[in-house]
Amino acid sequence: MLSKSQISLLKSLQHKKERREHGLFLVEGYKSVIEFINSPYQTEVIYHTAAFDPKLLKLSRKINLCEISVTDLEKISSLKTPQEVTALVKIPAWPSLNNAKLKEKFSLVLDGIQDPGNLGTIIRTADWFGINTIICSDDTVDAYNPKVVQASMGSLSRINIYYEPLASLLPTLNLPIFGALLNGGNIYETNFGNQGLIVMGNEGNGLRPDIEALINKAITIPRRGEAESLNVAIATALFCSEISRKIA
Repeated sequence: MLSKSQISLLKSLQHKKERREHGLFLVEGYKSVIEFINSPYQTEVIYHTAAFDPKLLKLSRKINLCEISVTDLEKISSLKTPQEVTALVKIPAWPSLNNAKLKEKFSLVLDGIQDPGNLGTIIRTADWFGINTIICSDDTVDAYNPKVVQASMGSLSRINIYYEPLASLLPTLNLPIFGALLNGGNIYETNFGNQGLIVMGNEGNGLRPDIEALINKAITIPRRGEAESLNVAIATALFCSEISRKIA
C-alpha cells in the first residue's frame, strides 16, 4: 500500500513543474515499461497490482518492485483505464548538444509543438526511421508529459530530447537547415544530402519568423486536394520517410 505522501508525489508528476522539481516521470503499461527498463534510463520503482506477475518483466538488474492496490493505481494513473504496471523513471540529464553529435545524420527540430499526442507520435516516428535526436524549442510541450509518454509507446526511451533556444542555437550547429513551409521546393525533388536539421513548426502558426529566417532550404509536401494543411505529426512522418528513402 502506498502512503498518502507517496500518492501525492506520484499524482503530482502529471504536472511539468513537479516533474522538473523531482526529476521524475511515470511510464504506464507493460510494453512501455519493458522499453524503459531495457534502456539507459534509470528506473527507480516499478509499481504493479497483485494480478501482474513481475517475472514477465525479466529484469536484468535490480529494480525496486512495489505491489499496490488497484485503488492506489487508479489514484496515481493519468489514464481512464489504468494498466497493471507503472514505472517511476528518472529524467536524464543529457550531455551538452554540439555539432559533432549531429554530423552525418538527420535530426528533427520542433518549433512550438503544443499537442502532446503530436509530440508522442513524432517521437515514435523518429524512432521508426532511425532518427535519435529531437531538438525542441523551450515552449514545446514537455516530452515527459504523461500523454506524450503514452503516445510514444516506449520510443521515448531511445530518443535524445533537448530543449533549447532555437534562434541562438541553430546558427551555431553549422548544418543544413531544412524547413517545412507551404511555399518551398518539392520534397520529392529535394536532395537532402547526408546530414541536416529538419524544422517543423507549430500546429496552427507554423514556423516563427526568426526561425524561418534561419532556413537554408524551404521544403513543401505537394498538395493535390483541398485541405488547408497537414497535421504536423503526419508531415514529419513524410519528411522522415523521404529522407530515409533517399539515404537508404
